[in-house]
Amino acid sequence: MDVEYAMHESDDPGGHLFNADRGCSVFSQRLLRFEGDSDEHVDDESAEVFYVLAGTGSLIVADAEHELAQGTAAFVERGEAWSITDANELAILSVVVHDPEPAASPYAVIDLVASERQSATAGRQFVLGAHPEAGCASVTQFIGLIPPGRAPDHFHTYDEVIYVLEGDGYLEIGGERASLSAGSCIHLPARLVHCLANTGERELRVLGVFRPAGSPAEAYYPDGTLAVMERS
Repeated sequence: MDVEYAMHESDDPGGHLFNADRGCSVFSQRLLRFEGDSDEHVDDESAEVFYVLAGTGSLIVADAEHELAQGTAAFVERGEAWSITDANELAILSVVVHDPEPAASPYAVIDLVASERQSATAGRQFVLGAHPEAGCASVTQFIGLIPPGRAPDHFHTYDEVIYVLEGDGYLEIGGERASLSAGSCIHLPARLVHCLANTGERELRVLGVFRPAGSPAEAYYPDGTLAVMERS
C-alpha cells in the first residue's frame, strides 16, 4: 500500500503517530496523556488542534480556563501559551500544524458532542471542530460519521490525517486493504485515490484534520469529477 498506515500505540517516545519521519511533513499527529497539572507549553513556530479522546481536565489558555471532556475540541494559535490542570486520565489527540496561516483568533474551544451534523456524499455526515469560521485559518478538524457499507473510490485536494474513534472497517488503496478499528491512524496525501469502508453494523467514527482548510464534503472521483450528494 503506497500510504503509510500506523496503529494507535506509537513506538515514538514523543507519542507521535505521524510526522516528517513517517512521511507527513504538513502535520505532526500525536497522542498526549495528562494526569494532574502540566507544564506551560508554547510553540512559536506551529499551531495545534486538540480532541479529547477520554478523561477530564481543564485547558488554561489566554488567562481563561475551559473544562475538557470526551468530545471537546480546541485550537491554539502559534505563540499562544497553554497548559492542562486537574487532569484525570486525560487523553488528547493532537495535530501540530507546521508553518500555519495567521489565525483570526488566539484559540477556540468547541463542544463537538453538541455540534450539528452536516451531510456529505454517500450518506456520510460530519461534525465540524476547529475550522476557519472558528478562527483557525490553516486546517479543518472534523468528526466523520460513516454508515455501514463502502462508498465509491475518491480523492481530496487536501492533505489529511485521520484517527479512528470507534467502529470497524478498512482502508482501500489501489486494490489493497488495511483493517481499521478504534485507534488506527492514517495519513492521506492530497489526490490519493482511496476509500474508507465500514464493515460493522453501527457508524464508523473518525477524527480528521486536513489542510488547506475547506469542507469535509468536498471529494472527487478518480476521473476528477466532483462527487455530489444524493438527494432524497
